[in-house]
Amino acid sequence: MLLTLQSVELLAPVGTWEVLEAAVAAGADAVYLGGKRFNMRLHRTDTNFDDEKLARAVKYAHSHNVRLYVTVNNLLSEREIPGMRDYLKLLNQIQPDALIVQDLAILELAREMNITVPLHASVMMNTHNEHSVKALMDYGITRVVTNRELTLTQLTLLKERTGIELEYFIHGDMCVAHSGQCYHSGIVFGQSSNRGRCLKPCRWSFQLIDNATGQAVTTKDPGPYKLAMKDMCMYTALPQLIQAGVCSFKIEGRMRTADFVSRIVKLYRRAIDRYIADPTGYTFDTADWQELHDYRSRDFSTCYALGNPGASSIGYTGEREPRFFSQAVKEAGLTANAAIPTISAAATATQESINRPLTQRPILAVRVASLDALSAAFENGADIAYIGGEAFKPNNPLTLKDIETAVHTAEKYNAQVIVTTPRVTMERESSELEQFFASLETIKPHGIMVSNSGMLRLARYTLNLPVQADFSFNLFNHLTTAWLKTNGANKATISLEATYEQIVEMAQNSHLPLEMIVHGAIEAMVLDHCVPSAVLEETSAHPCHHVCSTQNYSLLDSAGERHDIKIDQYCRNHILFAKDLCLLPHLPALMSAGISHYRIEGQYYSPELVGLVTATYREELDKLASNDRYTLDKNLIEQLAAASPRELGIGAFRYRISR
Repeated sequence: MLLTLQSVELLAPVGTWEVLEAAVAAGADAVYLGGKRFNMRLHRTDTNFDDEKLARAVKYAHSHNVRLYVTVNNLLSEREIPGMRDYLKLLNQIQPDALIVQDLAILELAREMNITVPLHASVMMNTHNEHSVKALMDYGITRVVTNRELTLTQLTLLKERTGIELEYFIHGDMCVAHSGQCYHSGIVFGQSSNRGRCLKPCRWSFQLIDNATGQAVTTKDPGPYKLAMKDMCMYTALPQLIQAGVCSFKIEGRMRTADFVSRIVKLYRRAIDRYIADPTGYTFDTADWQELHDYRSRDFSTCYALGNPGASSIGYTGEREPRFFSQAVKEAGLTANAAIPTISAAATATQESINRPLTQRPILAVRVASLDALSAAFENGADIAYIGGEAFKPNNPLTLKDIETAVHTAEKYNAQVIVTTPRVTMERESSELEQFFASLETIKPHGIMVSNSGMLRLARYTLNLPVQADFSFNLFNHLTTAWLKTNGANKATISLEATYEQIVEMAQNSHLPLEMIVHGAIEAMVLDHCVPSAVLEETSAHPCHHVCSTQNYSLLDSAGERHDIKIDQYCRNHILFAKDLCLLPHLPALMSAGISHYRIEGQYYSPELVGLVTATYREELDKLASNDRYTLDKNLIEQLAAASPRELGIGAFRYRISR
């Protein structure tokens, strides 16, 4: 391709007016900033722009031929929708150059309100395959801020297959987990990373524990900060980045000072302009690189841009960590006398129906990892078994023959088998699923559950099966259910971070049946970084000697909480919460809210434990549906706690609302 000054956009972060002026003066082609509401940087009151300053900022940027994008990129709760309508109306009046959005509800509102400002998909949408890009383009998305785990080669392929504008982070603070798929802060602190308030548990200190011995791995331990990613820095790889077809180079740091932002912009501006002016004559500027390096916050890494960086991307010692947002705490436990959650006056009416018999028997679904566990679930009253998706070592993925056997087993119990897809579906997984979906047409399971918008689109256009949406869609409001329904879903799963009060408000207006996860091992985060391999082998992820095939590991935080590491067939690490979710005491409240679909996450359980948990919930749900004087036998919780591989907890139900 022939390069011009318009081929590359240098996009700078802005938190205050001083930083806005500095970024423009330093040579930014575009800036992005947030208002005082609905954005992903809400911790500090001295940053972000009020409504009047937003309008002024747009005029200022445009007067200097600089584009301005407004971040509207956190999830919306039900009660925030009226405020979002007002905010979108304001933004449509002041006409920034684009809105950066995360919640699918914004796509619904933009269409309903005839918003004329272009929409960009936030990195929090976790867009990592061509099918997701096409699904978003159908709703007017003109640019995608791509998943941080994508390599430059994958970005080139994505650009060629879709034609969408691609924006990619090139400098600054990076998350170790897949964006939009980290629930640690939201569940432990009630401060959601998906709603702009992450307290960064990934930057806690951890010990790597060998589960077989219960002892810490110390022989090669490089330091306590096992998940603390170094800062992204693509300065040394600018030619590769430019040639990959990325149109916008995004600098992270909306809480940074004017001096910091100005320096970063100037250094990248000079390098980009020199390369575009004379690509074959371009040379690396060691003086500029030294300045960038000297003023760094954390140490640098190219992260996943040039391939999986393994141990080299982690700042194990923590010596250059500028700030720790939180420290490890005990997760919310469960007591036998756990109370029904407190609810607001708006939800009180639904609580009056707690003792009212239901006309429909509650549906109980169980996610399982094996055919033995599937049989145990059906024998103990499960209506649905979810199978497939990730297989966690040492287990192998289910074969097509296994799935066929599962379907026949379900028919014996007058039950259903629904096949799931992996949470993350990059080019390999997407290609495999296209072939897999063709095979399912012959096997004919009772449905499929997908984990992102791309797989929803692929399933919709290639399968003649019912399709439902998993919790990874981060469902927080009824407008998202409207989007899911329009795009082919017949059921949706409530966000793991939603509290009881938020569930009540959402359920009243939902366009789809809602499923609630009520028990099981819950994943705090999913990451492409392999924690055991990086620590034990001190190398990049490739080559990997598969230390996970014979041993299991966990992370022990400074509060004494142990987080099991489960590794799937794609070598992704799934970090579990220390406590398994148990909402058994809250079933009356959930039923009163209108929830009739319940799920047990049993994929990490033995068949025997799957049977026990399923039988317990089946019996209690049935009693609730028919008994007008329901009481919970406290011994049931004690039995479940005694059999569980981890302690039991209540997750986000600790809080009245998830912020």
